[in-house]
Amino acid sequence: MKKRLLAILLVAALVVVLAAGCNGAGSQPDRQPGDPARAMFITQAMSNASQAFSWSEFQRLMGDFNIEMSVAAGENEVAVEIEGIERAIAERYDVIFINPSNIDAVVPALTRAREAGIIIGMFSSELAQEHQHIRHFFAGSDDFEGGRLAGQFVSARFPDGANVVEVGGQAGHDAQIKRHDGFRAGIADNIIIIDSQNAPGGWNAHEARGIMEDFLITHGDAIDIVWCHWDHGASAVIEAAQAAGRDDIFIIGVDGNATGYRQVMEGTQALSVGQSFTNMAHQSLQNARILLDGGNVPEVNIIPMDMVTIENVHDLPFPDW
Repeated sequence: MKKRLLAILLVAALVVVLAAGCNGAGSQPDRQPGDPARAMFITQAMSNASQAFSWSEFQRLMGDFNIEMSVAAGENEVAVEIEGIERAIAERYDVIFINPSNIDAVVPALTRAREAGIIIGMFSSELAQEHQHIRHFFAGSDDFEGGRLAGQFVSARFPDGANVVEVGGQAGHDAQIKRHDGFRAGIADNIIIIDSQNAPGGWNAHEARGIMEDFLITHGDAIDIVWCHWDHGASAVIEAAQAAGRDDIFIIGVDGNATGYRQVMEGTQALSVGQSFTNMAHQSLQNARILLDGGNVPEVNIIPMDMVTIENVHDLPFPDW
C-alpha cells in the first residue's frame, strides 16, 4: 500500500513539473525576478524612420531592464516578420515586441508564439479586437484619436468648409486604418474628402509626392487641405505643392519627428500629430520585465500624442529622430 501511494505521489509530482514547463509568461518557467531575458523587436522596415529610431531606443533602454534584444525587420515583407516570430519560438526567446506591416497576416505565428510561452507585446500597432487575446499588452499611441483630433483641428480652422485629399501610408497597417477612420470621425459635415490614396510601397515619400502630383492634376485649385499620414510623406507633399505654385494648401502630417517639427516651424506644415516612440519602448520593456517577474500589467497602454502647431512648437522638446 505504501509503495502504491509513493508511486502515485511521484506521478503527481512529475505532472506538476511538466505542467510548469508549459505554463506562465516567458519561455523559462524557473525564472527568478530580475533574471536576464531575451526579446526580439519585429517591425516592418528600418527604412521607416520611426522604426529605426524605436530600435535605437530599445537598445539604449534594454539594459535598465536586464533584457537583451535582437531585431527582425524587412522592407514591408510580412514573410520576414513571420520568419522572425518563428525564429523567436525556435530559439526560445522570452519576449516579442512587434509592429507588423499587416496585423492579420501575423496572427497564426503569434498564436504559436503565445502557446510557446513567449510574452507578446504589440508595439505601436494593435491587433484586431478578435485577436487581442493573443497578445499580453499593447503599448502605443491611439491612432484613431490622433486622426480624430486632426479632423477636429481642420474643422475649427475651416468653419465655412473645405476640400481634403488624403495621402495614406501602407494599406492594411493598423496605424493607417485607424488614422483614416479617426479623421473621418473628427471632421465636420462641411469638410469634404474629395480623394484618397495609399502609398503602394508603404510609407514611401517618393510615392507620396507622386500621389500629390496626381491629385493636383485631377483636382487643382479645389484642394484646400492635405491629410498625410506621416511627416516624411508630408515633406514630399509640400514639395509637390510648391512645384505647382500651391503654397496656400493646409498640410497635416503625423509622427512629430524632427522633419515634422521643422516644417511646422517653417510654416509649410500646419500640424504634426506627434508620437513618442521613446515612451513606447520604455513602456514595452517595463511591461515585459513586470510580466517576466510574475506581475501583472494593463493590457492597453496608451502613450499620449502632441498636437504640434506653430503656436506651441517652440515650447515642446525638439524630437531626436
